[in-house]
Amino acid sequence: MKQYDIDCLEGKLILFATILASGMAFLDGSVVNIAIPTIQSKLGASISEIQWIINGYLLMLSALILVSGALGDKFGRKKIFTYGIAVFIFSSFLCGISHSILQLAIFRAIQGIGGAMMVPGSLSIINVSFEEKVRGKVIGLWSGFAGGVAALGPFLGGALVQYLGWPSIFFINIPLGLLAIFISLKFVPETKNNESTKIDWPGTFLIFISLLGIIYGLITGPDKGWGNGFALQSLIGGIATFILFIFVELREKDPLVPLKIFKSKLVTGANIATLCLYFALSGVIFFLVLNFQQVQHYPPLYAGMGMLPSILLITFLSGPAGSLADKIGPRIPMIVGPLIVSLGMFSLVFSGTHANYFISFLPGLILFGAGMALVIAPLTKSALAVEQKYSGTASGVNNAVARVAGLLAVALLGAIVFSLFSGELAQKVSASTMSSSQKQIIMSQSKKMAAIEIPNSFGSNRIVAQTAIDTSFLKGFKVAMGINGALAFLSSVVAFFTIHNKKKTS
Repeated sequence: MKQYDIDCLEGKLILFATILASGMAFLDGSVVNIAIPTIQSKLGASISEIQWIINGYLLMLSALILVSGALGDKFGRKKIFTYGIAVFIFSSFLCGISHSILQLAIFRAIQGIGGAMMVPGSLSIINVSFEEKVRGKVIGLWSGFAGGVAALGPFLGGALVQYLGWPSIFFINIPLGLLAIFISLKFVPETKNNESTKIDWPGTFLIFISLLGIIYGLITGPDKGWGNGFALQSLIGGIATFILFIFVELREKDPLVPLKIFKSKLVTGANIATLCLYFALSGVIFFLVLNFQQVQHYPPLYAGMGMLPSILLITFLSGPAGSLADKIGPRIPMIVGPLIVSLGMFSLVFSGTHANYFISFLPGLILFGAGMALVIAPLTKSALAVEQKYSGTASGVNNAVARVAGLLAVALLGAIVFSLFSGELAQKVSASTMSSSQKQIIMSQSKKMAAIEIPNSFGSNRIVAQTAIDTSFLKGFKVAMGINGALAFLSSVVAFFTIHNKKKTS
């Protein structure tokens, strides 16, 4: 098929369509994170139930993003892409009219199906539509401008939640999605892999069951206790199913994940770095928003504005960073970028209660945003360095790795933070001046973590209780930030050993 340069009209329209759709997904992610503390309070949810609002979406996205890439290769990338946008719009409407935490979790899972069809399609369309010499720049522009739409998320989401209520954050997807469908149908060319054969449904089923088992175990284990047999069995079963998935893929003629793409050291290294980096990214966002609203007591609008520096840096620097990577190769940006991210995450370890935003949070968020802007384009381009016929699959694999990383971050870090919080809170409450009944009221809500509601009847002990809750949460928060910083550093180490520039041919 014909490939385009970014300077021609057709190229710009194709890029705009992918940016609009992806931006909608990114926007949804940022506004939902801002709304999580409010949703938790309004629907009376525990921390495990709130984890399912995030992970219900990520589970479907992670499990189905692989098969949707293959479906795009087989039946048409544009077709699967536009169907995904339609599912995303409809499920967003259902999320907005939800009346319970269970309904919202179910509709978020359906939203994940739409996202799984939509997100890899945007990258695979870019990968087959643009000339190789400008692909890094295009990916940088895609990530930057799609992030630009998402940059509205913290501010817009905070304002919507504060003044119109949390359901409004889902309704903003509808006009964006309709516009994305119109532009895609009119301007995006249809492409497919004519050599594609059958779809690996057994592999799809196994990876879904594997992720469901692992995530269910990680979320319910801390909530119901690891003595709960089903939680532990679920975790072990999920790990065993993942091992079975690998064996099935090795024997499958047309596997969900063609393992031959990992013969490339570049592709393998990029995906391992993605796993580490996006785990850290998801962990920081999830717990920092909770910290802002529940410990620092920022209103939703201010909490959203607090996240803006990172997003704006990613928005405006990703394009130039992609162009730089095209010129100097991916190696240096992929080593230096995660190091900068790591420094930013480690700096968040030193925040406390009543922290000054400009001293405790802003420097870390600036480093975090600058480092991510530097690494996103070369990381993505390296992960897609495969034969063109595997473009959709490679995009699906890399997106799946990123989503699985987020899935694991929310579940695993949630388990760690909850365990540390519960232990610390029990000690502080036991040693406090609160009455026995007041201590019981606080401990009975421990599953809500920092969202524990303190009755007015506590009188002067309200401050004692709030201090115990805040400091207990911060203990877990600091450990989580340290883990995230270590994983970002690890992604730099992985890049050092696996990412090398192409040798110039004379």
